[in-house]
Amino acid sequence: MCKRNKYIFLLGLIFCSKTIRAQDLNFSQYFNAPLVVNPANTGFNPDYDYRVGGNYRNQWWAANSTPYKTMSVWGDTKLFANRFENGWMGIGGSLLKDEAGRGSLSRTTATVSVAYHQMLGYKSLLSAGFGVGYTAKRVDISKFSFDNQWNGKFFDVGIPSNEPFAFSQVGYLDLQMGLNYAYFASENAYFNAGISVMHLTRPNESFFSAGISDDRLNLRYSFFANASFKLQDLWIVNPNIYYSQVINKKELVMGFNANRNLSGDGMQQMIIGLYVRNTEAIIPIMGYQINDLKITVNYDATISKLSNPLGTRGAYELSIVKYGIFPSSAGKSVKCPTVRF
Repeated sequence: MCKRNKYIFLLGLIFCSKTIRAQDLNFSQYFNAPLVVNPANTGFNPDYDYRVGGNYRNQWWAANSTPYKTMSVWGDTKLFANRFENGWMGIGGSLLKDEAGRGSLSRTTATVSVAYHQMLGYKSLLSAGFGVGYTAKRVDISKFSFDNQWNGKFFDVGIPSNEPFAFSQVGYLDLQMGLNYAYFASENAYFNAGISVMHLTRPNESFFSAGISDDRLNLRYSFFANASFKLQDLWIVNPNIYYSQVINKKELVMGFNANRNLSGDGMQQMIIGLYVRNTEAIIPIMGYQINDLKITVNYDATISKLSNPLGTRGAYELSIVKYGIFPSSAGKSVKCPTVRF
């Protein structure tokens, strides 16, 4: 292996390891993956009865022939909206999968979440949510080469690796909870913020036996805040900020996206935006919404020290979200105001 290829491979391995250990969620469009961000977002959809979505992210493809990929599908709906005068419940689920590296390291997490949303007066809404998930994590150890297998000229997979792997796959249950608060200042202004805690059970996801490694997940704390401002019935501007921390590893994404009314009635909208992640990437966003279907793409342009080997090539991402109203709910008013065209 030439030095250049070895360097690129090592970079890819370091990137994947860092991402797996540092964060569970790695969507730049976190606002288009609401159930993955905070279980209190479940059913928080004032204008509609249900929504479904999908996300796909391909990361560091320029540094590794097997890039880090993250995919999710999710959906939620309201419950008992007609039984509670000033509130409602929401139930939803998400399926999140990521893959990384030559060893086909993968993790698949299925989560079910519930939330309750209570109006506080006419302009405030408090939400609390809880989620339970099951994660299956696996790796193909036969695809790796280890130092003990170097015979002086090449890696010989016929030589025992002497690595103390006890499992090639592990599974565990996990819990999460979160709170949201929304303030509807007027038909032209809206504010929302939420906090969540993941890995409440601190499960062990090590491929080694307990006597060798106790690789328990640490608590992950997340915070988000956003707002919506309608400008002259032509634009709705959404500033956003997302912060996540696991021990001393931190992620900060902030910026804005804006919807331009193209049809006059809001049925067709152009979406543009710009975000920054820490000092690592600049993230331009573009999208289009027609009726109740929204498609958004973004590109993460690397600006950190990694830009030397990678240039600006970081990641690309796609999200698709579909909103809907049940026939039995047609014509009914929503319980809280929203900013919309």
